[in-house]
Order: sequence, then C-alpha cells, then structure tokens
Amino acid sequence: MRIDVFTIFPGYFDSVLSTSILGRASDADLLDLRRHDLRDWATDRHRTVDDTPFGGGAGMVLAPEPIFDAVADVSPPRPLLLLSPGGRVFDQSVAQELAAGEGFSLLCGRYEGVDQRVVDRCCDGELSIGDYVLGGGEAAAAVVVEAVTRLVPGVVGNEESVDDESFRNEGLLEYPQYTRPADFRGDVVPEVLRSGDHGRIARWRRAAALRRTLARRPDLLGFDDLDDADRALLDEFPDT
Repeated sequence: MRIDVFTIFPGYFDSVLSTSILGRASDADLLDLRRHDLRDWATDRHRTVDDTPFGGGAGMVLAPEPIFDAVADVSPPRPLLLLSPGGRVFDQSVAQELAAGEGFSLLCGRYEGVDQRVVDRCCDGELSIGDYVLGGGEAAAAVVVEAVTRLVPGVVGNEESVDDESFRNEGLLEYPQYTRPADFRGDVVPEVLRSGDHGRIARWRRAAALRRTLARRPDLLGFDDLDDADRALLDEFPDT
C-alpha cells in the first residue's frame, strides 16, 4: 500500500513510522509512506508556501502554486484527499474503501486553510476525522494512515482480531474483553467466558456488543432496529 502525504512538517511522521503496527508494516514492505515537503516547491529563498487571504481576515492560507507543482511532479496515487473539517467524515467504512485500493494520497492543511482552487482542481475529495479544530492536518493524516494500513492483509498478525473489532461487525461496538486473572480484587470475569461453551460465548458476545452499542451509540443502533433473534439474545443475557 502506497500512501503519499503532502505537508509542511514531514518530520511529524518519523515517530509514527518507527513504532508499532506502522513500523512493522513499513519494515515488511506492506506500507510505503512517502512524505513530501511542500516547501520544496516554493519559489523564493524563504521557502514560502502561504499568503494572506483575499478579502482580509486573520491568519494565512496555503497558496495553490506549491501544491499544484508538488502534485504534478510526484504523480501520487489517487484519490488525493485534503484533511479538512468540511470533508466526508472518516469512519471504518471509508477506511475499508481506501484499504481496498492500491494507494491514496493526503494533503495536510495548515493555518486558516488551503486555497479553494486546490480543493476544486487538484484534490479528489476531503476527509474529516471529527468536529473539532487542529493546528493542521498532520495528526488527522496519521489517524487515517493507521486505520487504513491495519486493514491491509498481513499487517495485523491475527486477522481474526481485525474482523472482531468495533464497527467491523455490522457497525456494532466491540464486546467487552477480559484476560487473567479471572478474579481481580473481587471483580470476576463473566462465567460464560470461562465455561468453554463456544456457542454460548458467541451468543454472549453478540448480546454484549448489541447492548453496548444501544447504550453508548444510539446513533448507530436503536432498539427498533433489532430483529427477533437479537432481542432474544438480550433476553438470554440480561446482565451483559
């Protein structure tokens, strides 16, 4: 998977690439993360990539010329997506879409934003990781890169762990997880998980995922959305 990132802070991603899943994916040639410093395409000795906004106002705007020139020279994999509060909300389904391709590219905004002509004529779309303001798109890009990369076959050692995660199973939150000891300071792991009855465990996990999603993310699932089988599971395991 090749991912190109256009940014004025390419060093931001050094630590991202040297740790955990992304580091292993890079070492195994499963991830080819290429960082491009937009200042390399500036035309003045100060390596300027921004300017004041037309119409006045606070802050600076990333200028179009360095971005257009960088994209033309690099010919990055498409789609090229701008990290922006006004973009499509990035969720697991978007991560799956991007992971299904051979690569994509990200443009990290900065300052007060990016010249609109970049959005209209250079990018293929916009992505937002949430309704809040960051200093730039680098943190958002790191989120997108990790979420997508871990879906690439071979990146996560146990493929079943990816399939069982939150939002992968019909958009449900993941069921609670436990490990040893079975009794920690009087807080005991549910008996069903220690029973060895795998069919019952599977039903309990489904019920727990349903109940957790109903309680925490009613925007994802409402009680009226449940079918008879799922309602029966909630009745079978009332304490999940």
